[in-house]
Amino acid sequence: MVKRILVGIDFSEASKQALATAHAWAKRLEVPLVAMHVLQPPAPLVPEATMVADLDGQWQRALEDHATEQLRLWVQDYPGTAVIVKWGSPAEKMAAEADAETLMVVANVGHSAFERILFGSTAVKVVKHAPGDVLVVRGSKN
Repeated sequence: MVKRILVGIDFSEASKQALATAHAWAKRLEVPLVAMHVLQPPAPLVPEATMVADLDGQWQRALEDHATEQLRLWVQDYPGTAVIVKWGSPAEKMAAEADAETLMVVANVGHSAFERILFGSTAVKVVKHAPGDVLVVRGSKN
């Protein structure tokens, strides 16, 4: 039984579709809706960059605050929607936030086979790591 819906937001047009679909399901099932964005630290070009990024907590907090503000703007048309911002791998963090009674909703942008080989698909990774059901919303390629 679904007791909560968790939707992944990457601020793409496809994730707008996923948010609308997640909201419709949350309303239909009368369960809470949670929108989640996962920040990924930039890959350092030189080893010294890692130390600087690790030490700059103020920079990280500023990014978290900005992402939280943007996420709140995205969900303002869906009253009662909670927002979560985390750091790490989007698929892994979403799966860690969910449980067997959480319906996870993600967008599938429709990358080509070559793009999936190079970059992978967050939707596929979410399905792989999810502790419960996943709804993949088809989006058009941006």
